[in-house]
Amino acid sequence: MKKYLKSIAAMAVISVMALGIAGCGSSDSKTDESSNANTEGTTTEEKDTLVVATNAEFPPYEYYEGQEIVGIDVEIMKAVGEKLGMEVTIEDMAFDSIIPAIQSGKADIGAAGMTVTEDRLANVDFTDTYCHASQAIIVNASNEEIKTADDLTGKTIGVQLGTTGDMYAGDVTENVERYNKGFEAAMAVAQGKIDAVVIDDQVAKSLAEGNDQLKVLDEPFTEEDYAIAVKKGNTELVEKINGALTELKEDGTIQSIIDKYIAE
Repeated sequence: MKKYLKSIAAMAVISVMALGIAGCGSSDSKTDESSNANTEGTTTEEKDTLVVATNAEFPPYEYYEGQEIVGIDVEIMKAVGEKLGMEVTIEDMAFDSIIPAIQSGKADIGAAGMTVTEDRLANVDFTDTYCHASQAIIVNASNEEIKTADDLTGKTIGVQLGTTGDMYAGDVTENVERYNKGFEAAMAVAQGKIDAVVIDDQVAKSLAEGNDQLKVLDEPFTEEDYAIAVKKGNTELVEKINGALTELKEDGTIQSIIDKYIAE
């Protein structure tokens, strides 16, 4: 009889423990769901780090100096971070991976000499512009045939994959060669493999500097402005960054950063 009562008692204890375990599992599940929901709804006030996606193959806007990523965009974003009271983390990736990284939440924003276009606006929102630029044309120094943008019609043009030059080159020719890095496209011109490269003007000057085989045409291919990409619908972050950019423009910080990297 005692053995029978002990068995009942033991079974009761096991049942209580099982219920306890089940209760913990349910609680953890709700906690996880709550955590996930909070993460998805996190505002800039709740975060202390701003993850910036860039492509460090775009001097002087972003490039490697030793093991460190430096450049105009990097310094501007660090200045924005200071205004927002947030640490800034720079993540280097392929240019055409930046928007997907923002959409997936891997990055909060994208700062990589990005022009506002209709195609990009369909996938991300943009802040106010912070820098004016243009797309330039690089040709072989011995090329006397290409002197203006009109002369590119039907020619073989090299571009960096996913850039504005990539978008616009197709307007003048069907022969577009896409490269992961602007440097690779410039070398293709120097070697006579393609006729020209269309890329940001300051990047073009940087690529042609010290290379006697390359020259940058005086006439730009396009005129444009750069802005910061933000996840679609995140108006709070857009407004906060716009506020910081306005202050940085008014106090001269942005212009001083640009002047630091680009000679007058």
